[in-house]
Amino acid sequence: MSTKLNGNRVGVEELIYESCMLMDERNWNGFLGLCDDGFEYMLTAYSPEIKKDMTFLDHDRKELKDLFDLLPKHNTDRSPFTRNATVYKVDYDDAKKQANVVSAFQIFKTTLDGGRTGLFAVGKYYDTVSLGGAKPTLVKRHVKLDTRDLAVGTHYPF
Repeated sequence: MSTKLNGNRVGVEELIYESCMLMDERNWNGFLGLCDDGFEYMLTAYSPEIKKDMTFLDHDRKELKDLFDLLPKHNTDRSPFTRNATVYKVDYDDAKKQANVVSAFQIFKTTLDGGRTGLFAVGKYYDTVSLGGAKPTLVKRHVKLDTRDLAVGTHYPF
């Protein structure tokens, strides 16, 4: 890994934070607008009981778009999420014109039936960001949850 591309750190961090804001707004098309054509999304959590990762989602961009299109038809908990992310580490690969980014996140949920806010999930984003275009884009997002007990009726990506 190199740091020649280090001048892009602000753009990389803004991309991560903007992705969280767009998901908070449930602006799925806006989120996909931040993603590369070959975007991959994976959501996993480690299970100590079975001693391996459980995969909740493993989608390419088209499959994720299809999921987003179906969300209004699902019987889901429509309580809003607020994602708080902190970029921990950005490693640059000059040859690939990419950055590998590790961010911690917490997701808070505010109930619609009383406005109570509580911690919903925590984990890390492991993102691959393309730096070859006019602006950084997400190539891959692997969401690794620490939280494994998720509420019924939650179909939204993290």
